[in-house]
Amino acid sequence: MTGDDEFTNRLIAFGLSEKEAQLYLHLLKFGPKTPSPLAKSLKTYREDVHRTLKNLIDKGMVRPSLDAPTIYAAVDLDIALDSAVKKHESELREMEARKRELQELSAHEQFRPTDEVSTFKLLKTTKDLVAAAVTSVSSIKQELLYVVPPEMLVIASLFGINAEVKKLIDNGGHARGISEITSSCVEAAQELLDIGEELRHYDQYSGVYFGVLDQKVCFNSIRNAPAGRISLSEPIAILWTDDSTYAQYLSSTFELLWKEAVPAEERIDELLSERPKQESK
Repeated sequence: MTGDDEFTNRLIAFGLSEKEAQLYLHLLKFGPKTPSPLAKSLKTYREDVHRTLKNLIDKGMVRPSLDAPTIYAAVDLDIALDSAVKKHESELREMEARKRELQELSAHEQFRPTDEVSTFKLLKTTKDLVAAAVTSVSSIKQELLYVVPPEMLVIASLFGINAEVKKLIDNGGHARGISEITSSCVEAAQELLDIGEELRHYDQYSGVYFGVLDQKVCFNSIRNAPAGRISLSEPIAILWTDDSTYAQYLSSTFELLWKEAVPAEERIDELLSERPKQESK
């Protein structure tokens, strides 16, 4: 993987689409440009460039000039990333506020919950998954099990999921996870170990991704996002359900994978030992 590819993948994990990440990196490297040379360099159409530029302007990562023809420049990286983080934090705060409002309303209603009927719902974007994961993990008391792609380890670190996992562990609960640990997620994997989670590496995992919470609630991927392209806006298909029978089945599947996986510490040491060699090339 080249330096540009790694940088682009990090931008994608931060919430940009692939086209947005490539265009922003191009402006960072080669300076301000008008749409025509951008379209030529990126081998795409002017209309496509205009749409991508508009999205980047909305995200605070690109700045247009006031004169004609309009020239587009990349906003300083630190400023752009701070802006993106604040936007995501604002969105998560709004979701938490809606959650509290619903909880207050439900306290005044005569609802009749039952364990006999299971609920199923489809999560369509990574943003939906993050919001559901934060809410679900914050409510469990005993155990979290999961198998996720490496990009999800980074997203969990950035958007508050790890903070909820740490609370679970601090309160006496347990968390175990499996992922294919790559060079792009070493820091995120080490963060999980540091908060007391048990993590293992499964080399070239190609199965279904899932999570199980307290043997009751579970997430199960119906369609996996393309490798390296997970972002908050990435279309996915994740089934959420509180069907305990299905949760127990996924738990059994997890235990089989756990036996085949290797401790994350071994994989992290292996990747870190390779870095000096890569840097010297």
